Amino acid sequence: MPIDWNTAAGVTIPDTKLAREVTELVRDVATELVYNHSRRVYFFGSLQGRNRDLSFDPELLYIGAMFHDLGLSEKHRGSGNRFEVDSANEARSFLQSHGAPEDSIRRVWTGIALHTTPVIPYLMEPEVALVTAGVDFDVLGIGYHDVSDADRAGIVALHPRPDFKRRILEAFTAGMASKPDTAFGTMNADVLERFVPGYQRGNFVDIIENSDWVQ
Repeated sequence: MPIDWNTAAGVTIPDTKLAREVTELVRDVATELVYNHSRRVYFFGSLQGRNRDLSFDPELLYIGAMFHDLGLSEKHRGSGNRFEVDSANEARSFLQSHGAPEDSIRRVWTGIALHTTPVIPYLMEPEVALVTAGVDFDVLGIGYHDVSDADRAGIVALHPRPDFKRRILEAFTAGMASKPDTAFGTMNADVLERFVPGYQRGNFVDIIENSDWVQ
């Protein structure tokens, strides 16, 4: 029996033109690591939405999940932006080129741009909150036991995560090492501090005390 690559744990990827184009785009430009991670983010985010009884647009969630880490790619390393913003801008350009409504574009952009920002996304629209929920589940294990062993296994069977912890940290480091200032004030600074020799994280208190203001 052929594998259904679009369904796992009772969640189905939207069968729309936009979703199909996003799948092909990310499969073509992202690494296998990022592609599989992004698909899992959609599945896990959807399950968390179901657990929290949230009403969300599956297509928008899928687009947000699939684009959320594209900014880590070599193409964007000289941009000077946070990788999350580069990812969000790519999604916005894609949606604008397809004539998507401005509110849909805003939700997708915001969900991607804030996905490494603690707490705030969870207080916003479901499509924003669930991109972060899916990322938190797959990368940090937050909510791990909210999903059954069988559902977790079904998703990972479809999109495996071999040596994922080490490999995703390597991907984060490679995507940010050339623009370390973009990690200021975010959890991304933890990655650079651990893996980039000589990196010194900025300190908010130092910035205030050393500003040009006399007092």
